[in-house]
Amino acid sequence: MLNELFGKCKDIVIETVNKLNGSDKRRALAKISKEYGYGGKSAVAGAFGAGRDTIRKGLFELENNIVIEDKHSNKGRKSTLESLPNLKNDIKEIADLQSQIDPKFQSNRLYTKLTVKEFRKQLIEDKGYKDAELPTNQTLNTHINKLGFNLKKIQKTKPLKKVKGTDKIFENLKEVHETISKTDRVLRISIDAKDRVKIGCFSRKGKSRVSKQAYDHDFGDKYIVPFGIMNMNDSSVSISLIEGKLTADCIVDMIERYWIKNDFQDNVDVLLINLDNGPECHSRRTQFIKRMVEFAAEINKKIILAYYPPYHSKYNPIERFWGRLETHWNGDLLDSKDVIINFAESATWNGKKPEVEVIEKKYFTGKKLKDKVMKVYESALKRKKQIEKWFVILKPESCRNVVMQLQT
Repeated sequence: MLNELFGKCKDIVIETVNKLNGSDKRRALAKISKEYGYGGKSAVAGAFGAGRDTIRKGLFELENNIVIEDKHSNKGRKSTLESLPNLKNDIKEIADLQSQIDPKFQSNRLYTKLTVKEFRKQLIEDKGYKDAELPTNQTLNTHINKLGFNLKKIQKTKPLKKVKGTDKIFENLKEVHETISKTDRVLRISIDAKDRVKIGCFSRKGKSRVSKQAYDHDFGDKYIVPFGIMNMNDSSVSISLIEGKLTADCIVDMIERYWIKNDFQDNVDVLLINLDNGPECHSRRTQFIKRMVEFAAEINKKIILAYYPPYHSKYNPIERFWGRLETHWNGDLLDSKDVIINFAESATWNGKKPEVEVIEKKYFTGKKLKDKVMKVYESALKRKKQIEKWFVILKPESCRNVVMQLQT
């Protein structure tokens, strides 16, 4: 029948009609169906690949001389912001609260990284949402970014340099660490200081989901130096926030405080310290060696100084916590000492929060032993051949003899 209607133009007619959309296509199919007569709906539906309901809808439009508007926007699942109309404002409120800055602490302020997970947590705990009704973190991240609270990644890489003994130093570290891991009554700690943190409204090249304003220049002379000790036996971290210069005396004082505070005296026979050859604690720094010899003599324990090679300080475990802390407070303005303390206290490492204390004692640089005195202290040290600067053992007996000799 369709062949009789269209003849040789059948394919052209089908192709042309199928290019129409909405009401125009329905009405065209309805007209052809009426021209066909009995059984027209089925025949036209089969030939044009349309549904019988579509043709019925077109006939209704013809008979009533109306155009039914298609509402494709009503089809499918509603977006999260439509099904949860308050979600948009709640996300903004959480972000606005995060961005409030009050150096005098007269208003609430969050000391936490504003991640998508944190958004979700606060939506549930503070806004009353159920976890099941919220979208996935990926979808939530999309909504957060569309609202303007997006983050940009900062990547910084530097090529590693190697000195002559780099491989030998790493081989020694591996051997020592494997040995002490099988030995009881050995305390292994990793120590290092983070770059000093300036106190003020400085951007520090941070990124934030919320709008914040920093000074146009990083001027000012107030700063804090974070010094960290990581206990490799239980992954705990202790942070000292030093209000002044980091010196050899300061570093040894922090080690002594940590030893006494945690009462290791009766439970540890060997103290292994991982560190890098920073200017205040390298193995040729006279004041540092003097203080370490005196400390070993005082606690009557064997101390091992196991250094990481130059340009490879990132392998020192405490550096991983510094990276975590930088990520934690990046994007906020560290405009007061209290802000820095709160961020340090709220950071986590392996699910644990660090112990944080502020050191107000002032330390002074410039202390140096005379060569003659240093030779006496050097006699208490045992340095490993080929990597003398990078591996030093202090035996308590030798250290006590040296201290007594210099006291007489």
